[in-house]
Amino acid sequence: MSQQWTSRIGHILAAAGSAIGIGAIWKFSYVAASNGGGAFLIVFLLFSFIIGLAVLLAENILGSSTHAEAVNAFKKMMGRNWVIIGVIGVFSSWCIYSFYSVVGGWTIGYTVMAATGQLNITDSAELTGIFTHFISDPLWPILAHLAFAGLTCFVVLAGVQRGLEKAVKIMMPMLFIIMILLIIVGISLPGSSEGLKLFLYPDFSKLTPQGVLDALGLAFFSLSIGLGIHITYSAYLADNKGIANSSMWVVILSCMVCVLAGLMIFPALSAAGLEPNAGPGLTFMTMPVYFAHLPGGNILAVTFFILLLMAALTSAISLLEHIVAYVQMRFQWTRRRAGLVVTASIMLMGIPVSLSFGPMSDVTLGGENSL
Repeated sequence: MSQQWTSRIGHILAAAGSAIGIGAIWKFSYVAASNGGGAFLIVFLLFSFIIGLAVLLAENILGSSTHAEAVNAFKKMMGRNWVIIGVIGVFSSWCIYSFYSVVGGWTIGYTVMAATGQLNITDSAELTGIFTHFISDPLWPILAHLAFAGLTCFVVLAGVQRGLEKAVKIMMPMLFIIMILLIIVGISLPGSSEGLKLFLYPDFSKLTPQGVLDALGLAFFSLSIGLGIHITYSAYLADNKGIANSSMWVVILSCMVCVLAGLMIFPALSAAGLEPNAGPGLTFMTMPVYFAHLPGGNILAVTFFILLLMAALTSAISLLEHIVAYVQMRFQWTRRRAGLVVTASIMLMGIPVSLSFGPMSDVTLGGENSL
């Protein structure tokens, strides 16, 4: 690969940024609380540091040894018959990013709404209506999706050093600072201790077999392993010295964000007397109610959605870089051409995805699964 990270810390932050996404904020905490709190957390950490770290280390060794993106890395190390594994990872990243960009657009839309005071509402039913109306609108979510995809493309086109590395060195510290700020606000409120207990106290009687599987799935999901993204990122390293140490730091940072997300959300919701929801319900409908009850809540709401936006961007950048690196090598295109073509395809594919929440909600594939 012609481009390289300027420092190992740049690679670690970029890899951790890939692993840290909005799923760590809107899913991990809820699943943990539903499966014995600390009991789920213990199992999740074991999976992350045993299985997850091993897979991550393997991907990093493959990339740093071959200095090739995922598809060619498999070809160089394992032979032509293994190319399909890399291709599947790239195609999966394209499919994921087509949807992820739409959700990333939602974070842009909600950041704007929070900044303009439109979310300063204490009625959860009204906020549910706002969310439903926003995602089902035939125009605004699409424009937000295009803006998010364009912003991600802007970073990737700038290259590894001036784009990816520079962006994560700014966004990752900001992400941790914002989370710690919101945690301090939440735990300082009366009644927050119950939320801390719900999240951290290990109750193994509530840990179900499905919860164990969820912990394994979240370990893979939160580390962003299995797609080949870390193969591409580690290909930009000058050598494979210190790979084990770098891999360990990525796992530590990723798990730290999951834990911080729980500490940020559950004490806050407990203090406000709110029940946590899984998925978008937590971030777009429940948390604004909490902020609306606080002095200066509008500023905190904006801060929270900026946090979501940065988490979404760091993951989206890795997905796009993974795809662009392959397209660039496969067709011998410039980074600019590959980035623009891939982003254009994502923008187009994201339109029906966005419309599937509104005008195209009744459209199905094969009569079973909606778009």
